[in-house]
Order: sequence, then structure tokens, then C-alpha cells
Amino acid sequence: MNTVEPQAIYRKDYQPSAYLIRTTELSFDLSEDETLVSSKVHYYQNPNLASQERRLFLNGVNLELISISIDGVQPNYQLVDEGLEISDLADEFTLEITTRIHPEKNTSLNGLYQSSGNFCTQCEAHGFRQITYYLDRPDVLSVFTTHIKADHKRYPILLSNGNLISSKPGEVTWHDPSLKPCYLFALVAGDFAVLEDTYTTISGKEVALKIYVESHNIDKTQFAMDSLKRSFAWDEQRFGLEYDLDIYMIVAVDDFNMGAMENKGLNIFNSTYVLANPDTATDKDFINVEAVIGHEYFHNWTGNRVTCQDWFQLSLKEGLTVFRDQEFTSDLHSRSIKRIEDVNGLRTFQFAEDAGPMKHPVRPESYIEMNNFYTYTVYEKGAEVIRMIHTLLGETGFQSGMKLYFERHDGQAVTIDDFVAAMSDANDFDFKPFMAWYSQP
Repeated sequence: MNTVEPQAIYRKDYQPSAYLIRTTELSFDLSEDETLVSSKVHYYQNPNLASQERRLFLNGVNLELISISIDGVQPNYQLVDEGLEISDLADEFTLEITTRIHPEKNTSLNGLYQSSGNFCTQCEAHGFRQITYYLDRPDVLSVFTTHIKADHKRYPILLSNGNLISSKPGEVTWHDPSLKPCYLFALVAGDFAVLEDTYTTISGKEVALKIYVESHNIDKTQFAMDSLKRSFAWDEQRFGLEYDLDIYMIVAVDDFNMGAMENKGLNIFNSTYVLANPDTATDKDFINVEAVIGHEYFHNWTGNRVTCQDWFQLSLKEGLTVFRDQEFTSDLHSRSIKRIEDVNGLRTFQFAEDAGPMKHPVRPESYIEMNNFYTYTVYEKGAEVIRMIHTLLGETGFQSGMKLYFERHDGQAVTIDDFVAAMSDANDFDFKPFMAWYSQP
């Protein structure tokens, strides 16, 4: 029996990491009964901190440590609960770790697991620590390179974030040039059918679009592809935001515990939100597929390129992106009908949450289990708070605030306060009295 009391984590206790990460290189050797994960991570001291902390705690859960070295030498380390502690560190170093994991036994559907015989990941919020020892926090951003090896007959498709830089049967390398936290890492390996298309961005860049599904579902993917192209075009026209990689991929799997996940360049969806057959799907089904496809794409800027400092800021990416996907549907279809549907949903689900024992602010002050805060309050009420800002400033003022937000914070992990400050500074508008919407249930 586990008698350890769960410990609450408080927003007021946030401390930036003593070490940051410049590059992360991961190598996966996938097999049926085990997976070996080798990481090569370049750490350096946080230049914004005055203290010279020489210790490092790396998150890690359900991992078997095979080897560890720093610049080729075994470090002074200790395995502890849910992690690894290393001491006597230099200002800058390269840490290499090899771990053994068992995706075939992973029933949590977090980290790397198997779904219908395929390998799949879910790393938000704390899943990456089930893959290797790492600074599993959203405010540590890195450039990732991922090598994957697997049996080509069983797993002909090997995917990860970014752009494909080398490929041969059973072995690939992906490189993501953008800075991202580890919760946006993704890996998929399996046997899939693919629907392919291209999109030419507003600047003339051609982006490859690919949707991977089980072969018997390939006839249900065209609407999702059309929705993706509409999402690209709408974000360019309404927000002036263009896609940044050479390829955008969606993978649909049946066993996925989130509706969908915005991993950089490699979205993973529950099949429900990708597949739509005109012979059986309703109008509502089509609208939902289009909205979720759009939501995950819009995260490329509001969530990925600008991400959260800590998980208390979850509504920074989710409330803002829900607002954006609501506007997407409103612009493409009936604004009045969409607004009525959203308010009905608020009254039915979010109002009940606010009136019950689980009520909490849009930005919580503490949590014990972060996964419990993926709520109607954080998402839908958070979107309504963004909508109020939009109403106060108007479309022109809101877009000026968004432009300043991206100019200041592209490639950073920030807070709700940073977003509101950009809105305030771009419009000379005092939002201080407004902030109670984020702090009070």
C-alpha cells in the first residue's frame, strides 16, 4: 500500500531551471519486447540566473538506466524517486544516457506506447519522462534531432517532428530546427496508408501535407485534408501567420487518450476527429473534424512557437487557441449559429463546473495532478476571457496585440501576464482590473 501523501505544486513556487538545453539528439531502437532510447543532450547554465547551481535533477519514470556519461566520463549521480540527480557539474556539458523502456506494456497511454501494433507517443503534460531522463518542463526549449530504427516490414512508416533529413528502409533521421519543449516531441512507427497533398503558403513556399491512417480508413480522410488546407489559408488571412516547416503530418490512431495533440509538425489524433465518410457522417461530425484539425494547426503559433512557462499557464495556449478555432468556424460557416452553440456548451458544462466542488480559476494557483486541469474552465472559459479582450480592443487592436506578442516572444516560454501585457502595450489599455478573470473562479 502506498502511504505517501500526494504533494501539491504551487504557482508561487515557480523557479527557472538552473540549466537549459541547447540541442537534444535522440536515438530509438524499436522492437517488439523492448525499446532502447539513447539521448545526447547539450546542457548549459542558465545565463539569466545569478546563482551557480551545480546540481541537476532530471525527471524519469518507469525507466531502466543502462548507461550514463558526461563528456565521456561517468558522473556523480544518484537514482531517486521519479528521477535522477547529478552533482558536481560544469557550466556546459554533454550528457549521454541510454535507457530501456517497454512500450508494449505501457497502458497509461503516456510516453511511448503501442496502439494496435503501432508505436505512438503522448508527452503532454508529463509523458516525456517515461521515455528518458530529461528536464521535463515546458520552459526548457531545445532543437531536436531524432533517429529511429525498426523492422521495416512491421514498421515501414517512421515519423517524428520537423523535416526528414535522411531515410533508408528501417532507419530514418528527423530534424526540427525550431525550439520546443519536450512535451511537443512525437514519434510514430507503424504500417499506415497515407493521403498526400501540398499547400503553397502566402510567401510561395510549398508545404507537403500528409495524413496517415490505417489502410481501411483511407477513404474517410479527404475532408480532413481539405480542412487542413482551409486552416493554413485562414491563419494567413486572419492573423498573418504562416507555417514554418517543409512538411505537416497528421496521424490518426484509435487508442489516444487526448482528442488530439499539437506536436510540432506531427499531430496525433484520435481517429474520431480525422475520419469522416459522407455516407455516414453528420453535418456536426464534419464541423467537429474541421474545428479540431484547425485547433491543432493553430497551436503551431499559439502553443508551439510561443509556449507556456509552466502548466499553470495552460490557458495561455488553450484558451487562446480555442478562441481562434471558434473564429475559424465562425468565419467559414454561420457566426450566429456557432456563437449559440458555444454559449449553450458553456451554460451546460462550464457553468456546472464553476457551480460545483471542482471549480477553479482559469489560471489555477496549485495542482496535485496536472491532467485534472484540462477542463472546460481552462479551455472554454479561457476562450471567453480572450473574447472579452477582443471585444474591448476590437479586431484591429486585438491583431496589433497579437503581432506585438509574437514579436516579443517567438521561441519563448511565457505567461498569461506576458500575453495581456502585449495587448495592453499595443493599445495603451490598462488591463489590471481585468486580471481578476484569470485569478477568480
